[in-house]
Amino acid sequence: MSDHTPLLEARAIGKSFLGITALDGVDFTLHRGEVHALLGENGAGKSTLIKILTGVYQRDNGTIRMDGEEIFPASVADAQALGIGTVYQEVNLLENLTVAENLFLGRQPRRFGMVNKAEMRKRSRELLSRYGLDIDVDALLSSYSVAIRQIVAIARAVDLSGKVLVLDEPTASLDSNEVEMLFDVLRKLKAEGLGIIIITHFLNQVYAIADRTTVLRNGRLVGSRALEGLPRMELISMMLGRELQHITRDHHAADEKVAPSGEAPIRFENFGKRGSVDPFDLEIQPGEVVGIAGLLGSGRTETAFLLFGIDKADSGTATIDGKPVQLHSPESAISQRFGFCPEERKTDGIIGDFSVAENIALALQARDGWAKPISAKKQKALAQEYIRSLDIRPADAERPIKFLSGGNQQKAILARWLATNPRLLILDEPTRGIDIGAHAEILRMIERLCAEGMSLVVISSELEELTAVAHRVVVLSDRRHVAELKGADVTADNIMHAIAGPTKTEAA
Repeated sequence: MSDHTPLLEARAIGKSFLGITALDGVDFTLHRGEVHALLGENGAGKSTLIKILTGVYQRDNGTIRMDGEEIFPASVADAQALGIGTVYQEVNLLENLTVAENLFLGRQPRRFGMVNKAEMRKRSRELLSRYGLDIDVDALLSSYSVAIRQIVAIARAVDLSGKVLVLDEPTASLDSNEVEMLFDVLRKLKAEGLGIIIITHFLNQVYAIADRTTVLRNGRLVGSRALEGLPRMELISMMLGRELQHITRDHHAADEKVAPSGEAPIRFENFGKRGSVDPFDLEIQPGEVVGIAGLLGSGRTETAFLLFGIDKADSGTATIDGKPVQLHSPESAISQRFGFCPEERKTDGIIGDFSVAENIALALQARDGWAKPISAKKQKALAQEYIRSLDIRPADAERPIKFLSGGNQQKAILARWLATNPRLLILDEPTRGIDIGAHAEILRMIERLCAEGMSLVVISSELEELTAVAHRVVVLSDRRHVAELKGADVTADNIMHAIAGPTKTEAA
């Protein structure tokens, strides 16, 4: 093995599930003493690749080599024995055990057949001192902050494995000081020759800690690049799959779509939640479409959750028609005539075993109260009305909704909220995963609702989609509202520049 042999090397990795390709000939290379950021939007294949490298899944095609020797990790334990450890966003330790018990869980030092607690405490303190931690190892893990728990999890993973450390969204729940504490630990491990793979959606953090990046899109390799000298605009183009010169605003010139003027009846001021989204101001007019753009993890969905009361804001105010309102739950948002179509329609939007009619009636039932059940006859009549108007197929109100296509499920969720006559409809990725015909129908529906005076907030990773329907686009980065584009400035080019941030930080 030469000094130039990669620590971990994957070549032409392929993986399919039930005939659907998740990875298609993906290459990945990790060197000693390198922090490597694995990037890509939803469905890019990041998680599948990591699960293959860590033994959760077995590859269908390709080779994996560690230190130049081909390996076949058949389980997580196999991968650990080979030197690959993983720490997930939700720390996979036991909070009801002590720090020392977590560090040596399943491998406690023993003496005369009994756990040697004194030796375990001693080794725990020695192990954590490597990370600059001087804490009470006899205290319950739950008594420490998320950042400390992350470092304990890293210490355990490195002690178990010792060559490759995989971190899946390690900073998602950390504040800026805790992020820097974690990064100090990663820099120490890097200096010791460990190879580190980090999955994150925070570009500032990618440039702060990583040496190289590999970008996946739709299960395929887009490219691997050194981050030094790589402009953020170019990295974002790799992730989104489009070059700026090929992006145009199709059909709204500066004078075609002018947002209504006057006092906005829906206002959010200094509205935010610590650890979720920084405080922001937002005004929404009747008949206006406000787009929300940003990379995955930028705070798009978190903003929707605040607007709809799924998450409760800890700062700022919301006013409707000049009167303060409390959006402390979805029920309170529904009472203000807000509606919300979530991004994850199969897990958060539908009840698969319920009929189309039952799914459509859900929001109306929640608004009226469960003490006044909507009759089956009324449910069916309501469903048939929207099956006709939205062309939901098959036209069977009694069919379990799980048997409908993604596009028809999405139309049924839209019908659910339209039945409540909302004044504000929040759509999170309304066209993701649906066929091109349903995609066009939903965009036409958005324009029609807007023309009828409904206010809409549309969150989308498809920039052309936003430029087609939005009067304004709010751009998010690293959980902050960083820009607002209006009128003729609503172009994909400008959105991408706003996501990337000031040019002076490109190579920071």
